[in-house]
Amino acid sequence: MTIATILGGKGHAVISVSTGTPVSDVVALIASKRIGAVPVMDGDTVAGILSERDIIYHLQSDGAAILDWPVEKVMTAPAITVAGDVRILHALSLMTKRRVRHLPVVDQGRLVGLVSIGDLVKARIDRIEAEANAMRDYIQGA
Repeated sequence: MTIATILGGKGHAVISVSTGTPVSDVVALIASKRIGAVPVMDGDTVAGILSERDIIYHLQSDGAAILDWPVEKVMTAPAITVAGDVRILHALSLMTKRRVRHLPVVDQGRLVGLVSIGDLVKARIDRIEAEANAMRDYIQGA
């Protein structure tokens, strides 16, 4: 199963912000939408990603002044991205290795979606359950 399969079920809509957006605006956005991260765009290009962790780390080290900063000063850059044809297990491995919870999905340099570790784990569990049910049906039918 690939990242494109997940996006096919979940959709391609992505909430993103531009590099000059004030951090305070992004805090309000992620709180109101109940999301953990947003891709940061420079035109059509993913310039980075801003997560809850980024905000917390900078609040601790730089104080509340960061709320007035543009998000490009606080974001993680470059963003770790994947293509739609990447297999779920590879993406999970990448997330674990790089200690990230969100991956922007890029196709020919353009943002086409965003997957979270929760999306990938859910897809993996659904597949394992489907295989177990198929095996159970096969055994019971024998």
